[in-house]
Amino acid sequence: MNTTDDWITTPITPDLLRGALDLERTERGLLPHRLPARARAQNTDGQLAMAESQPSGVRLALRTRATALELDTVPTKRVYAGAPPRPDGVYDLLVDGRPAGRASVAGGNTLSIDMATGTADLEPGPPGTLRFADLPPGSKDVEIWLPHNETTELVALRTNAPVEPVPDSGRRVWLHHGSSISHGSDAASPTTTWPALAASLGGVELVNLGLGGGALLDPFTARAMRDTPADLISVKIGINVVNADLMRLRAFGPAVHGFLDTVREGHPDAPLLVVSPVLCPVHEDTPGPLAPDFAGGRVRFVATGDPAERASGKLTLNVIRDELSRIVTERADDENLYYLDGRALYGEADAADLPLPDGVHPDAATHRLIGERFAELAFTDRGAFKG
Repeated sequence: MNTTDDWITTPITPDLLRGALDLERTERGLLPHRLPARARAQNTDGQLAMAESQPSGVRLALRTRATALELDTVPTKRVYAGAPPRPDGVYDLLVDGRPAGRASVAGGNTLSIDMATGTADLEPGPPGTLRFADLPPGSKDVEIWLPHNETTELVALRTNAPVEPVPDSGRRVWLHHGSSISHGSDAASPTTTWPALAASLGGVELVNLGLGGGALLDPFTARAMRDTPADLISVKIGINVVNADLMRLRAFGPAVHGFLDTVREGHPDAPLLVVSPVLCPVHEDTPGPLAPDFAGGRVRFVATGDPAERASGKLTLNVIRDELSRIVTERADDENLYYLDGRALYGEADAADLPLPDGVHPDAATHRLIGERFAELAFTDRGAFKG
């Protein structure tokens, strides 16, 4: 058993982290961000600010002989008015790429959210400690994947042997942007979100810009993608534009073109995959906005638009799929631009077997299904990201 005399405290520096685009110094530690400071300064939406600070895909990557480690963090737990308590965020431990442990951290801040009124209240709380012991002896690569859906300040890292950054593996970097489904929604843990699963199966390094409620074709997100080093890029567009009732068809097409143009400024030749929405029955032919329904003590989501309003340019998922397919075809001079219909990842037959529990977000089993299918469709010899 380790005593405090055994521990070595190592400063948490950017070279020990993967998947974050920025690190903010806070009063208690470091807060990983998935959007850079310039983008955050241009954002005025509280939902997006919360989502980008939740470290989906962000992990500590260490090479060490340590057999025990501790990580002090300040998690921010979310409590939704009228909804059952949320489980604590999960940290995944990988040793030499294989699952080796899973745990949560108690304590931290509490963010109380009233979805009906759009208000939120933050109550500060104390740090907690994540512990993993009984790691195998000898030199090894250790990854600690931070909770994909819980804002996490990093306070201190302790091990019983020195650590150093994991050297560059030479693997390709996959930069992905999407909605809460790409963020991880109701996946079981950070390594089992569909992008994390697909990245593992495809043998690539993931930078996940899946932003719950925030895949809205914001120019600052496009610029962040433009400026982020990457070998492979995908953008999953549509569901948030519909459920936020953000724009009409007249604005949507030019916004997609502008987003892709900006990404291409920094990545002129990288494979760029446009993915349309997976099946979501509530929005296939019914416009937004989306609204929560708390009947029966559980949250479900319902579309509140009128299908007849499609005639005046309101967006549905079927309208968006047609438009994205048209846009990619129209940009045929870009030989490295590809299109994937999201229903190939999750479609009508899948919804019969694995319905979306709240009407919008997939559960853990469906994340696995989507991740495996994306890997098959994108990373094999027939896919946009073939090696």
